Amino acid sequence: MKRSTDRRTARTRKALSEALVALILRKGYESITVQDIIDEANVGRSTFYMHYTGKEDLLRTGFDALRAVLVGAAAKSDGARYAPLPFSLAMFEHACENKQIYRALVGGRGGVVAGRQIRLVLSDLVRKELADAGDDDIPEEIRVHFVVDAFLAVLSWSLGRKPALPPARMDAIFRRLVLHGLGAR
Repeated sequence: MKRSTDRRTARTRKALSEALVALILRKGYESITVQDIIDEANVGRSTFYMHYTGKEDLLRTGFDALRAVLVGAAAKSDGARYAPLPFSLAMFEHACENKQIYRALVGGRGGVVAGRQIRLVLSDLVRKELADAGDDDIPEEIRVHFVVDAFLAVLSWSLGRKPALPPARMDAIFRRLVLHGLGAR
């Protein structure tokens, strides 16, 4: 019996997540209501609230899944030759696979909550990466902000282009900016 409950829960959560994405693309995050989400997903209000506290909670859950993908990509790279910021290529690939939703989220229609969640995910990953590479002259928090802001600038700029740059090119630009600065070749 437990297995069917787990499948039903997974199906409901997937339907709600897909409904949120579809609505963000159509209307923008700010104008979406819980009623819009449950109508799109064809679930009841009580079912929605059994799983989430509100639309922000539903949105955050999607970023938890993204975090898991990026942590997995970073873990895979540990066996290979060490490269700093190993999550970056996986994040650029994920963004390119989901261009429309990233354009909506990074481009402003996604709202403050989405921007904050993207920054939190990236900041956590960068902070872990920089923990071993201490620099006493520059506080950790400004280093984290610098790397995250550079990443988001490359992502936003590239996805704003038509066509967007391939993920490997985005990653190369990001790495050169962050690891070598503007003057290095």
